[in-house]
Amino acid sequence: MQIRAKRNAYGRQLGSFYTDSEVSGIGPVPMTFIRAPYIADIWGSARVLARVDGKIVAAQQENQLVTAFHPELTDSLKVHQYFLNM
Repeated sequence: MQIRAKRNAYGRQLGSFYTDSEVSGIGPVPMTFIRAPYIADIWGSARVLARVDGKIVAAQQENQLVTAFHPELTDSLKVHQYFLNM
């Protein structure tokens, strides 16, 4: 993908957190961040899908999807369904 990620941007595992935020094309999504990166730069055909506190935490480029959070750690299947529908 045409992105640059900042690894471990939210610090150590002690900096892990949970929030709910809006994802474009999906709606509100529960987000669990564990030693999470964020997307520092995005270009080309990649597009931002979600931001948390001004940081890009989800993006899509054609049939690729990336998240800085762990959608598999909640009961919500919204992100998984979006990916399957791509």
